[in-house]
Amino acid sequence: METMGCVQEIDPLRDSRWLRLLERHPQASVFHSPGWLEALRRTYGYSPAVLTTTSSSQDLMNGIVFCRVSSWLTGRRVVSLPFSDHCEPLVDRSEELGSILEAFRNKQSDNGWRYAEIRPAQRNLGEFSGFAESRTCCLHRLDLRPGLPEIFGGFHKDCVQRKIWRAEREGLTCEEGTSERLLRQFYRLLVGTRRRQMLLPQPRAWFRNLIACMREGINIHVVSKDGQPVASILTLSYKTTLVYKYGCSDKRRSNLGGVHLLFWKAIQSAKEKGFREFDLGRSDWTTPGLVEFKDRWGAARSTLTYWRRGAIPAIYRSAGWKNRTVRRIFEHAPRGFLATTGSLLYRHAG
Repeated sequence: METMGCVQEIDPLRDSRWLRLLERHPQASVFHSPGWLEALRRTYGYSPAVLTTTSSSQDLMNGIVFCRVSSWLTGRRVVSLPFSDHCEPLVDRSEELGSILEAFRNKQSDNGWRYAEIRPAQRNLGEFSGFAESRTCCLHRLDLRPGLPEIFGGFHKDCVQRKIWRAEREGLTCEEGTSERLLRQFYRLLVGTRRRQMLLPQPRAWFRNLIACMREGINIHVVSKDGQPVASILTLSYKTTLVYKYGCSDKRRSNLGGVHLLFWKAIQSAKEKGFREFDLGRSDWTTPGLVEFKDRWGAARSTLTYWRRGAIPAIYRSAGWKNRTVRRIFEHAPRGFLATTGSLLYRHAG
């Protein structure tokens, strides 16, 4: 354990006090959980750590979890947390939060990190010295406390309800679980979807590690037509919240309503298990279609702001990277090439 004045650094994968803090803190999410942190460590080599003002002799009262990312491509930095839609500082008192953020500043200076980034779902860090907005997105959350008829009635009639009815008429079949067969079906659809979006797919090892580390807190949902997978989503669960994390589909069969049926089945299952919220995740403003898709489920939309202290790497500042050459690569590259390239490069994007 490393001490920085009144702020200490602990290992959340070894210190049992972190798990006890998560169990009692209302803002703890799946992205704080040891399973998620261990999957990050196994897949990308990131070492998670927590900064806290609590002494080693006390039960943990607060903490901000983060990972160190060392990359020759995107620079050395600390992020709370890589590949996580949001990660609220679990700090209730403003003065304690200020002390921990000051420790981040010292860590950044002493270790030569280009920047430190915090990704809270609610908290405004603009009042703290050196932190400025680095990115704004939107976050959708659906309240699952009403009855199913009321929830269904909140869906857009033409763009959601009718698509669910169409999928049921088409006789689409749904499966869920974490078997290797379902993972293969999900990943094949994912690679195709990411190619259409001109984005590299996440490493297959990432999903295998999530399954191994999250255990019962992860589910792959696949919908098929005549035995052929047409859409899939991956959800995470923690406490009373279901989280939509990844989605993919066969564009040639998008008219069947497969994605809509999967969302509806996931909502029904979540209600049966007593979940109170469906976190539909982050959406960039540059993807208005995705934002509108989530709006149509009756989910409440809020602004999600990331806060950064330090410089933004040049690779993120350059505009127009989706040029004609890149477009040709993604349109014609074999699936195996994209998957391999994603496995090699994805850790630099955390």
